[in-house]
Amino acid sequence: MTAPHPISDVLLAQVYAHARATFPAECCGYLTATSIVRCRNAQGDGEHPLVPARGDDTGFVIAGAELLAFARAFDAAEPPLVVYHSHTNGRAYFSTVDQAMAEGPAYAVQHLVVGLTAAGLTEAAQFAWSAAERAYVEIARWRLAP
Repeated sequence: MTAPHPISDVLLAQVYAHARATFPAECCGYLTATSIVRCRNAQGDGEHPLVPARGDDTGFVIAGAELLAFARAFDAAEPPLVVYHSHTNGRAYFSTVDQAMAEGPAYAVQHLVVGLTAAGLTEAAQFAWSAAERAYVEIARWRLAP
């Protein structure tokens, strides 16, 4: 099993704050070893050609200049390690759509999913690519109180 990239309490708090700030839309962004990069969820803008029926409350996409900056950041001193997004149904899981969008893996990153509802945060889980299972598998979990 792949070890989780460590995520400090400070970075987790910033991700949680981003999820609360964008609710009822899903948030998205990525983490380096020491920082968070918030991105705009372009899902609701019609920029996502693969799942056009989903709104920003049930899907996310990093697009345009932010996606280009993300790709270029892999050549930086602190490259992206974890892509994060939220699920507004209160559950932290890597959905079928999440798997399809990240399959391969296209970028050598882990994923963090934060579950929340209108009442608040519920849980978070971290996922990594498993070559043996040919899928992303859960490698860490946090239980949160709303």
